[in-house]
Amino acid sequence: MSLQTTTTTTSQDACYISLLGLAEYFRTSQPPDIKKCIQCLQALFTFNPPSKVEARTHLQMGQILMTYTNNVDMARGHLESAWRLSEPLLNFDDVKFDTASLLAELYKRTDQVPLAKAMLRKAIELSQSNVFWHCKMLLQLSQLHANDKEYTLASELLAVGAESAQESSATYLKVLFLLSRAMILMIERKTNDVLALLNSAGAIIDNSITNPHQKEYLKVFFLVLQVCYYLALGQVKTVKPSLKQLQMSIQTIMAPNWPADEVIFGQNPMDMFVWLPKEQLYVLVYLVTVSHSMMAGYMDKAQKYTEKALTQIEKLKSQDDKPILSVFKVILLEHIVMCRMVMGNRELAITEISICRDVCLSSGPKSLMRRHSAQLHCLVGLYAMSTSFFEHAEKQFLTCVAQTSERDLKLFANLNLAIIYLRTKRDQDLKQILDAVSTENTHTYSSQALMGGFYYVQGLHSFHKGSFHEAKRFLRETLKMANAEDLNRLTSCSLVLLSHVFLSIGNSKESMNMVTPAMQLASKIPDIHVQLWGSAILKDLHRMSKDVLHEKEAYANHVKYSENLIADQLKCVQSVHHALIDWLEDAPQFAYGQQQDHPSTNVQAIPILPSTIIQEIPAHPTPSTSGQTHLMLQNLNQMMTPPIQQQFHSQHY
Repeated sequence: MSLQTTTTTTSQDACYISLLGLAEYFRTSQPPDIKKCIQCLQALFTFNPPSKVEARTHLQMGQILMTYTNNVDMARGHLESAWRLSEPLLNFDDVKFDTASLLAELYKRTDQVPLAKAMLRKAIELSQSNVFWHCKMLLQLSQLHANDKEYTLASELLAVGAESAQESSATYLKVLFLLSRAMILMIERKTNDVLALLNSAGAIIDNSITNPHQKEYLKVFFLVLQVCYYLALGQVKTVKPSLKQLQMSIQTIMAPNWPADEVIFGQNPMDMFVWLPKEQLYVLVYLVTVSHSMMAGYMDKAQKYTEKALTQIEKLKSQDDKPILSVFKVILLEHIVMCRMVMGNRELAITEISICRDVCLSSGPKSLMRRHSAQLHCLVGLYAMSTSFFEHAEKQFLTCVAQTSERDLKLFANLNLAIIYLRTKRDQDLKQILDAVSTENTHTYSSQALMGGFYYVQGLHSFHKGSFHEAKRFLRETLKMANAEDLNRLTSCSLVLLSHVFLSIGNSKESMNMVTPAMQLASKIPDIHVQLWGSAILKDLHRMSKDVLHEKEAYANHVKYSENLIADQLKCVQSVHHALIDWLEDAPQFAYGQQQDHPSTNVQAIPILPSTIIQEIPAHPTPSTSGQTHLMLQNLNQMMTPPIQQQFHSQHY
C-alpha cells in the first residue's frame, strides 16, 4: 500500500471516529440534540465508508430514529440497509443480529408481524454459532407467537432455547427458558406439564446455580409462577408457604446492600438476561399479594397493599414510564374494584373502573384495551348488578363472554348472568345457562373457587325453587371446597344462604348455627352484603325466640347496613362515571341460548411470555454494544387468575 493510500485511509478513519464521537456527544447532551446527532451520522455516508462502517452507521441511525423520533419509515429504511449490508458479512454478529432484533421490533410496532417473524427466523438460522444472539432471537420470536396465541410454536422455540443453553453450559439461561415455557403452559392450563417444568427448574435453581444473586432472581421468578399457579386453581391456603417465601426473597433483593442489576447481569454475555428489574419485581410481589388477599377475603389487606403498589408504580413512572407499569396498574385496579364492591363502596368502584379504562385507552395502539376489555366489561357488569341495573349488567356480561376465550372468566360471567336471570325470573334463560355451564365445566374445570361458585349458584337456584334439600346438598359442596382452601368470602356467602334455607324450613337452631359464623366472617372481610342479609335473618330468629333485646340490635344493624348502601347507591347514580354501564363494544344482540350461533369477537388478551429488549449503554462512540437484556412481561393478567373471578357477588337475596 502506498504512503498516499495509507495517509488517505488514516485520514478517513479519523473522520469516522470524529463524526461518531461528535454524534455521541450530541446524543448524550442534556437535553439531547438529536438533530445534530443525526446530521453527524448522515455525514459519514459522504466518505463512502467500508461495508462494515456503513452497516454500523445505518444501524445507529435506525436506533436513534426509533428511540427519539416518530419517523418510522426512515428508521425502517436505515435498518433494512444495515441488514442488507451486514447479513453476508462474517464475524459481524453484534451489528447483524442487533439489526435483525430491532427491525423485527419495528415491524411488530407497525403491525407487520409476519415480516417480524420471518426476520427472526432468518436470524435464528444464521445465529446458531452465537449462543447469546441465538437465545435472544428465540425468546423474541416465541413472544410474537405467544402474542398471536400460537402457544405450541412458542413452546417449541422455548424448548429449543433450553437445549441451546444446556449445550453451552449456560445453566442460568436454561432456567429462564424453562420458567418462560412454564408460563406458556400455565396459560394453556396444562397443569401437569406446568408442575413438571416448575419442579425441574426448581431443582436446578437449588442445586446448580452458584451465583447467589442470580439464584435469588430465579427464585423470585419461580415463586411468582408457583403462587400464580396455585391462585389460578383457587388454592388460597396451599399457596401461603410459597407466597411467604416470595415476600422474603423480594425483601432480600430490595435490601440496600444488594448489587445493582447491571453489576449482577452485566459481566458474561450468557448472563445478560433478567426477567424483570428488581424495582418492577417489587411491584409484582405486591400485586400477587393483593390477589391472594382478595381471594382469601382480606379486603383491608388488599386495599393496603394496592395503595403501596400504586405509589411505587407512580414513582417508577416518574423516572421511566415503561409499558409494563401500566399493565401492573390496570391489574391492581381490577383487583381493588372488586374489594370496593364487596365492602359496599360502589361509587369508588365505578370511579376506579373508569380510571382503569382510561389507562387502557392511553396505552399506545389500544394493546392494553384489547387484553383487558372483557375484564372491564365484567367489572362494569358487576357494578351494574350491584346497583340493580340488571338489563345493563346482562349486556356487560354478554359482551365479556363474547370477547374472551378465557374459560374461567367466561364461567364467572355466566354464573353472574345466571343470578341475574334468577332475580328477574327468566326461568328459561336460567335453565339454558346452567345446563351449558354444567356441560362445559363440571368435569373439566379445576379451580376450587369457581367450582365452589358454580355449586353456590346451583344451591341458590334450588332455594328459590323451594327445593331445600337439594339446596343444602349443593351448599355443603360449596362449603367443603371453600373451607379446604380458606376461601372466606365464599364460605360466608354459603353459610348465610344455608342459614336462610334452615330458616325457611323452620329449623331455627341450625339457622342460628349457620348465620353466626357467617356474620363473624363477614365482619372480618368486611362484606356489607352478607352482613345486611345475615342481620335480616338474625332479626327474624330473635323475634321467633322472643329475644327482644337481640332482635332490636339485629334490626338496628340491618338499618345501618341498608342506609349505607342506599347512600352509596345515590352517590353512584349521581356520579359521572355511572354512564359506563352503557359502554359496550361489539355487544352481542342475542340471549344466552342463541350464543353458539354467533362468532365470538375473541379479542382477549395476549399472554405473558417474556420478550427481550436490549438496553443500549454505549461506553464509547460506537453504539450497538449488547447491553443488559430484560425479559419483559407483556400481559400479566393471563398468567394470574383474572382478578374478578374468585370473589363471588352476593347481593342476590
